[in-house]
Amino acid sequence: MAGRPTGLLLGLETTFHPFGAHPAYQEIAHLPLPERVTRMRDPAVRRRLLEEKPEHEMPVALFIAQSFHKLFPLGDPPDYEPPAEASVAARAAREGRTPQEVVYDLLLERDGRAMLYFPLLNYANGDFEAIRAMLEHPLAVLGLSDGGAHCGIICDASMPTYMLQYWVRDRVRGPRLGLEEVVRHQTRRTAELYGLLDRGLLAPGFRADLNLIDLEELGLDAPQVVYDLPAGGRRLIQRPRGYRATIQSGRVTFENGEPTGERPGRLLRGPIPSPR
Repeated sequence: MAGRPTGLLLGLETTFHPFGAHPAYQEIAHLPLPERVTRMRDPAVRRRLLEEKPEHEMPVALFIAQSFHKLFPLGDPPDYEPPAEASVAARAAREGRTPQEVVYDLLLERDGRAMLYFPLLNYANGDFEAIRAMLEHPLAVLGLSDGGAHCGIICDASMPTYMLQYWVRDRVRGPRLGLEEVVRHQTRRTAELYGLLDRGLLAPGFRADLNLIDLEELGLDAPQVVYDLPAGGRRLIQRPRGYRATIQSGRVTFENGEPTGERPGRLLRGPIPSPR
């Protein structure tokens, strides 16, 4: 299971957003982001986009783009457990505007790099209490990411950091989880599930895979789009803070968030027995 809702990120650089299928947007979609933002700030373009109807071929995309009660500004720092009053629909009602107007302005924040958050699963009640109940179940195991297949709209690579930052330290909308339990979720419990019994414990003979963390400084930047895949392909990344060192097989692979050049990892083709 995941430690936060299965969610989609919508922005001018992501796979789609609420205006992506509008004819007026399609006319400028090929432009570099700064030029697109400049065009979208033009009152005439804004008026046309707000008056047009989208030409979606996928009903699910139209559903997401118009579910304003479940669409939230992600923010920086990002908020994955936003209250109902932070939704686009609630904000539009407070301000006497249409949801489309609110979305339009939100997408142009941060020079067009702001993102909207659509919690698709595990957020029916508008909080993390159902997720907490599952995390506390003795058979629960963390996992679940479809980001490799949908790297332009999903970014779950930050989940391990998020578990420590939010569930252990920052959550205010409900009970938190203990540090020891969250660490165990992401170490020994996962190792046992996959039969990698030589890791996940600090004990003689076990693999020395460690993260040295400054828990007070631990945090996540807002997701961002980079174009570093083959042929300039797009993907979402989210940079963490607060990792003093990452040690794999006893060798430091990252120090203060920067790679050291050490690469002691190897391909695992099956279960590994316990050293004791």
